[in-house]
Amino acid sequence: MREVKVETEQQLVLFDLASEHYAIDSMNVREIIRMQSITKIPGAPASVEGVINLRGKVTPVMDLRKRLGLVVGQESKETRIVVVEVEGQDVGLIVDGVSEVLRIPVSVIEPTSTIVAAEEADYILGVAKLETKLVILLDIGRLLVGGEKRMPLGMEKAGSQAVAASPVS
Repeated sequence: MREVKVETEQQLVLFDLASEHYAIDSMNVREIIRMQSITKIPGAPASVEGVINLRGKVTPVMDLRKRLGLVVGQESKETRIVVVEVEGQDVGLIVDGVSEVLRIPVSVIEPTSTIVAAEEADYILGVAKLETKLVILLDIGRLLVGGEKRMPLGMEKAGSQAVAASPVS
């Protein structure tokens, strides 16, 4: 009898931001939609662009470039909103373009080095080494939740009744 080696895989949604490649676990992605009109919310954090009406539900939309501290780019016909579910709430993430949904072996994912493993970058799970590119894997839960400076979900202004986000461990 031959023993079959089963390598675990991870299914990821790959997208581009500022000429770099990023990915998130496809299990967090609800849908990918074209850009649409976004209603601005006064007093929202800088990375929160506003809200959209997504099938009758008000959904906050965040510019992922701003959240990651990247140079803000121009909107193009490739720009998309990736709608993810975090802690039971949908959040839209503006990305430059979605390239593919891909299954990759866990063995090609390298953990972040100590240089980028600082507390400020605890949302980076690792870097996947694909044939033609390196892809930065993001922990979308840690990126969007885990402290006031990262909290787009509540979008309450300081001074009003803000809901404290519990840190993700």
